[in-house]
Amino acid sequence: MRALRYSINITLDGCCHHEAGIPPDEESMSYWTAEMERADALLFGRVTYEMMESAWRRPADGAWPDWMDEWDIPFAEAIDRAEKHVVSSTLSGVDWNAELVRGDLGEAVRLLKQEPGERLWVGGVTLPLALAGLGLIDEYELLVQPVVAGRGPTLLAGLRERIRLELVDRREFRSGTVAMRYRPARHDA
Repeated sequence: MRALRYSINITLDGCCHHEAGIPPDEESMSYWTAEMERADALLFGRVTYEMMESAWRRPADGAWPDWMDEWDIPFAEAIDRAEKHVVSSTLSGVDWNAELVRGDLGEAVRLLKQEPGERLWVGGVTLPLALAGLGLIDEYELLVQPVVAGRGPTLLAGLRERIRLELVDRREFRSGTVAMRYRPARHDA
């Protein structure tokens, strides 16, 4: 069964808005590129899908935009070619190597997890909250930025039940960012 990993950048105070942290540097983009390349497929809600597509989809002329640094391009290429599943009740169709996920969210994600492979990757805010509430996230990967936002949406705000986690990996970046990976703690009887 494929593990579902939730990965996101957050600030020290838990803000998960994509503009609240530190702009990505070469080291963090290299990290995210490796994560994209290890994922069998990506799972997005509509908002995250549209945001990622507007930033990282290869333009029709094949040339990456001028705003990209050289070290952004491997990430762009990895996410551009990745298989994507988009959870949405409002979109009538998707492309960019994507298919719509409809119906019961829990059942649909359980079926995706049963497909061959090692890992599904989910990003965003709203969809991961629903998946965490259903107990479907197998790993939480947080890149904690050395910034206090003081405002904005916070990670998994509104979760109904507490989820105990165990740290399974930690890595420090030169920028002061710390990548931490957790798994839900096992319940002992």
